[in-house]
Amino acid sequence: TAIGIDRMANLFDNSESQSNYPPYNIEVLEENRYQITMAVAGFLSNEIDITTEQSVLKIIGRKDTSEDKQYLYQGIAFRNFERKFQLADYVKVTHAQLENGLLSIRLEREIPEALKPRKISINVNDSSQLKSLEDSSDALKAVNNR
Repeated sequence: TAIGIDRMANLFDNSESQSNYPPYNIEVLEENRYQITMAVAGFLSNEIDITTEQSVLKIIGRKDTSEDKQYLYQGIAFRNFERKFQLADYVKVTHAQLENGLLSIRLEREIPEALKPRKISINVNDSSQLKSLEDSSDALKAVNNR
């Protein structure tokens, strides 16, 4: 999944290399701000690792399954997972929170000042405008000399 590429209206899921577990949403909060919300019910914060390396956000969940429990029925999946997201240039993780079984990860795209669009002023070299400016300057000098 790619996040932070504005020209891509729909974020695509690379489902060939990843399973659908755990389910997640990607939300656009504002321009250049995003949030991934992942359903990780049953996982504690110390069982989830979040790392970024070379524009890849990796979320790994490892559930300790060494407990000796007997189930009549086990419908809640506590299986380990690894989910990767490809981040666009200049996208970084700003916050992560685990609450009520939902892991929320906030992302922000910070474009360096040197790469942001900037307005270029236009210089005028029209001789009639220059003559008008010279006349205004001469009139101002005359007023100041009085």
